[in-house]
Amino acid sequence: MTPETTQTGPKLVRALKLRDLVLFNLVAVLGLRHLGTTAKFGPGSLLMWLIAAVFFFIPQGLAVIELSSRFPKEGGIYFWTKHALGEGHGFLCGWCYWINNVLYYPNLLISAAVIATFIFGKSASGLSDNWTYVLPVTLGTLWIATLINIVGLGTGKWLQNAGGIGTYVPGLILILLGVYGAITAPPANEFSLATLKPDLNNLPALNLLASIAFAFAGLELASTMADEVENPRRNLPRSIFISAPLIAVIYIVGTAAVLWRLPNKDINVVSGFLQAIKTGADNISPTLGWVAPLCAALYSIGNLGSVGAWLIGPARVAFVIGLDRYFPKTFGALHPRWHTPYVAILVQATLATIFLLLSVLGKGTNVEDVYLILLDTQILIYFIPYLYLFIVFLIHRRRSENATQVLLAPGGSIGGWLIGSSGMIVTLFAMIIATIPPPDIGDSLLFRLKVIGGALGFVLIGGLIYGCARLKKKHTKISI
Repeated sequence: MTPETTQTGPKLVRALKLRDLVLFNLVAVLGLRHLGTTAKFGPGSLLMWLIAAVFFFIPQGLAVIELSSRFPKEGGIYFWTKHALGEGHGFLCGWCYWINNVLYYPNLLISAAVIATFIFGKSASGLSDNWTYVLPVTLGTLWIATLINIVGLGTGKWLQNAGGIGTYVPGLILILLGVYGAITAPPANEFSLATLKPDLNNLPALNLLASIAFAFAGLELASTMADEVENPRRNLPRSIFISAPLIAVIYIVGTAAVLWRLPNKDINVVSGFLQAIKTGADNISPTLGWVAPLCAALYSIGNLGSVGAWLIGPARVAFVIGLDRYFPKTFGALHPRWHTPYVAILVQATLATIFLLLSVLGKGTNVEDVYLILLDTQILIYFIPYLYLFIVFLIHRRRSENATQVLLAPGGSIGGWLIGSSGMIVTLFAMIIATIPPPDIGDSLLFRLKVIGGALGFVLIGGLIYGCARLKKKHTKISI
């Protein structure tokens, strides 16, 4: 078998160092747009961030650290699941991880187009609702990220690195402006025991907890490129130890800064963090009017890097599935010059373009209804690989608790059980919440049928692909 057709062959270049992995984690997980969504809920969202951090983010990080040090292999979560549960479950996990991210791009790219209007002071112009603006910006962002990452991780990593910096710096500026505001001005919202306590008896609060938990998702993404990481057994876990606290600080303290600067009823759910930055800078001095456009420009770079990260990570999963012959063989091909899985990347970008066109050009048409069903379905599909993550973590912990060179999660067998159980419970909770219709939906039964049926439909498509591939492989063996 040639190097091009093996997961571990020398043709995959180990271009990612520890610094690259830390910045990759930042750009993959941290989304400042979540600050507006959560701050809109009020001061009670701060406790929700803490709950999600303790019961989902920390267990997720510890599970990924242990599994990536145990199996530093290309494909990450796909390889871990296949090794623990067999090829069928491995394919289902990898398929859901891959197809979910194809559906995710429209959301990410359209929010990037909205944020970009702040660069030119056009945030209130209605430009973000104009498809003649949104379509070129979203498609341009997607294909720029695609072409850069086809050239190779040695080049593409700089897009993700710039994106990590571009995402984190506005978050730091927001926090600094929030601290200055806390010293010099009263809060825009009431901070008391009563307002800080979230009402977990109402549906919006439960939906918010699920959304916050999965704003923390993504620490496993870098491990999908393990064969392209320098000393992956050491650097993948270290990158999580460094980046996870940085992410948690921006989410929790950043939300507090937005709430200190803006009444929650006036917060835009997409660009709330930029509203707070603009308000904070204007309150200091009118000469700081450039701060918000600068942060918008940096965050636009961050969004470009985020698209790149969520393009190349899942493409590596498709690449390894191609090597295993459950996707067409061409998915496992490497570019002859740049040694990247270019077919997997191009297919993913092409499918994302189709869903982008559905979301933008379908405004006000029946196509939009179809797209919204796909969007709701995506949320449910997204949780399936995380169920596998925690199940596989518990299985591998039970099989070889004293494995050498593995960074075991603390607490021994009891600690491992608590970590896996906590992560699974939050994941299952989020899956249930995803099937509950919003309050303004008229036919709740139809909503559930669309979401659950859509998710099952994509799972069945994956099952059909897997079944056909199994039959083909079996027929090939018999022929030989």
